[in-house]
Amino acid sequence: MSRALALAPEIVAADSGADAALAAGHRPGRVIGDLDSVSEAALAVLPPGCLHRISEQESTDFEKCLRVVDAPLILGLGFLEPRLDHALAAMNVLARFPGRRCILLGETDLCFLCPPDLRLAPPEGARLSLFPLSPVAATSEGLRWPIAGIDFAPGGRIGTSNEVTGPVRITVASGALAVILPVGELEATAAALMAGAAAGG
Repeated sequence: MSRALALAPEIVAADSGADAALAAGHRPGRVIGDLDSVSEAALAVLPPGCLHRISEQESTDFEKCLRVVDAPLILGLGFLEPRLDHALAAMNVLARFPGRRCILLGETDLCFLCPPDLRLAPPEGARLSLFPLSPVAATSEGLRWPIAGIDFAPGGRIGTSNEVTGPVRITVASGALAVILPVGELEATAAALMAGAAAGG
């Protein structure tokens, strides 16, 4: 959490994420969700003004957070582990909010939705996986196995365990493409996404 806070100092908890934040010694500035899983102990120490209850059950608490929070970059902790259904739901939300810069952080990996023009420079030999969340048409530079001409799609071709050979550029012509990197690339990835946003990519 300390690395995430260095990049994104405001803590917004998705429902019971408030308990995790408090357990780590941090008080969230806002708690967003249907508030059906946050503990009574957490509610007792949080000021009522920081609680934002959204009662509808048609969206996840992560989606509720993305709808409410206005920030240039969002880091999501606790969505990739320990539950696989939560991880898949979070990735689905990324695909539905392509205009938001959001990185999901796990114990070993990070994941984000590839913008239309992504440029980053992981170390040579680094693992970079690409997972289509819809049919995808894209091109690449700096990957051991180029992706131009591949018909990426759920239930079809995917790009697990590609390898970085140089400065990476991925251009997405259509579709939603998740990029997965080792979590050690967090700071460089955040900088690349922010630089791309500033350039309109």
